[in-house]
Amino acid sequence: MKRFLFIFSFLVWSTFSYAQEVDKILFKGYSTAFVIYNRSSGAVVNVDPVLSARRLPPCSTFKIYNTLIGLDLDLIPGADAPWYKWNGVHRSIDGWNQDLTLREAFRVSAVPAYQILARQIGVERMKEYVDQIDYGTRDISAGIDVFWLDRNDAVSIKISADEQVALLNKLLDGRLPFAQKNIAILKDVMQLVKTDKGTLYGKTGSGSDVGWLVGFVEHGETTYVFACNIIGGENPSGKVARAIVEDVFKSQGLL
Repeated sequence: MKRFLFIFSFLVWSTFSYAQEVDKILFKGYSTAFVIYNRSSGAVVNVDPVLSARRLPPCSTFKIYNTLIGLDLDLIPGADAPWYKWNGVHRSIDGWNQDLTLREAFRVSAVPAYQILARQIGVERMKEYVDQIDYGTRDISAGIDVFWLDRNDAVSIKISADEQVALLNKLLDGRLPFAQKNIAILKDVMQLVKTDKGTLYGKTGSGSDVGWLVGFVEHGETTYVFACNIIGGENPSGKVARAIVEDVFKSQGLL
């Protein structure tokens, strides 16, 4: 209970400080949770506190922490070294049908690569890390290589937009059990967009009826940590969530 009260107070005390700047037309009719935390001022935008508190499967946004755990255990050799060896099985996403470095696997969100990594980490070590970082519901009982996925036939770990922001803020503060060199590698592979106004870092996630983008934006000397998830509407996905986030940050002059 104390943990939830902390997250709530952390994210709500200055909520709506500039929420009027977020034009909900940019949400394209989706039920949208969007939380933005200014790490310099502590100001928070939370466009809908009810939606930002709902817990959903993280889908591929869990790759942020799966990556860090893999780096921490020396199971991933680096950003651009050979890592995932394709087994020749053709899958629906062409980018998965080849050998991949970490950077490439992260960019195409290669589920097979991260399922192998999760099995290498193993249930016991994965549970220790998930508990230590206090990730959402901390429930990995659905299976070591599927617990973060949106599956109708299994219970998955779940996390809210509020919790995603709080956790990323801890990561950037150095308050999670990961070496700075590995956080630097993660940050490198998370870069999505760089403009003359700012740089966007993030990871998408897609499920049967959910789309995510979580990450942070560097704008001048200020970093904004954010989490956005969408449900409802037409085919919600990580791609759509990313487009919404980019449109919002562009409208605010951050990108």
